[in-house]
Amino acid sequence: MPALKKEEGKNHYTYAEYLSWDTDKRCELINGEAWMMAAPSVAHQTISRELLGQFWNFLKGKPCEVFAAPLDVRLFPKDDDSDDTVVQPDILVVCDKSKIADNRACRGAPDMVIEIRSPSNTETPLFLKFSKYLRAEVREYWLIDPETRDIQVHILEKKEGSPGHYISTICGTIKTLEVSILPGMIVDFSSIWNAF
Repeated sequence: MPALKKEEGKNHYTYAEYLSWDTDKRCELINGEAWMMAAPSVAHQTISRELLGQFWNFLKGKPCEVFAAPLDVRLFPKDDDSDDTVVQPDILVVCDKSKIADNRACRGAPDMVIEIRSPSNTETPLFLKFSKYLRAEVREYWLIDPETRDIQVHILEKKEGSPGHYISTICGTIKTLEVSILPGMIVDFSSIWNAF
């Protein structure tokens, strides 16, 4: 996923500038650098659709909401739109409705983020986003690989007075996976894997 050059000689952008760009091209801002996003594969979209359905059904009538990309997530929002990190996770769960009150973007860290690997989602932006999710205190972060069917699960552990860190686990091909931040929710991966 090569960096997208918007202006000759400029290499740092803000959310305010991002809002003025051509909306036909999807990209993310990470540390002010623009990263172009290719169209996702059929497997990627199938996993996203199946996950969205399971989360949607579980969260009906509950305070948290689930969203799917594309939806801008401003991890460190500033009132003057000068923040320089805007990501579009494949699936996100938001439990604080004030974060989605402006109807334009999620302002602040979602409670959960799910990213699905794709050819354009290379190690560099994934590593950068991992550190941003940790710094923003996203409570649960999953990274799903459609090819290997591995799932990386990162659960935020934070002690008062110290920065948080992720407790990370790699799950091989599994049938079910419990969502840590949503007690009682178990994702049925067997139906997801069987969908493509």
